[in-house]
Amino acid sequence: MITTLPEATARIPAGAEARTIRVTLSPGDPGAPPHRHPGPLFGYVTQGEILFELEGQPPRVLKAGDALFEPGGDVIHYQGANNLPDAQSQLVVTMFAPPGTPVLTVVSAEELAARRHLRVTQP
Repeated sequence: MITTLPEATARIPAGAEARTIRVTLSPGDPGAPPHRHPGPLFGYVTQGEILFELEGQPPRVLKAGDALFEPGGDVIHYQGANNLPDAQSQLVVTMFAPPGTPVLTVVSAEELAARRHLRVTQP
């Protein structure tokens, strides 16, 4: 199965470099606090389950074999947690970002409060 995102290339910053990152989360690891990335990323869960939540989307569980896309830029990445309390989970992502930029920037409590209306809550 191939899924395409024709509009994804428009989000890649001019002069961006590609960075491939393996993220390994120990059992129950909550992952990074809410943050954003400097550019889009594409990823693939290689092991376990990841609780994944982006601003404007409901949280979802991604299992080994599932792919993900994150637009980067202004969109807040709320969760990227290991959904398993007793096993390691892992994903591999390729990010497109301007050289020298951090992989992620943590969002302040004030900004989270100001943008809470953009977060999709579960019923």
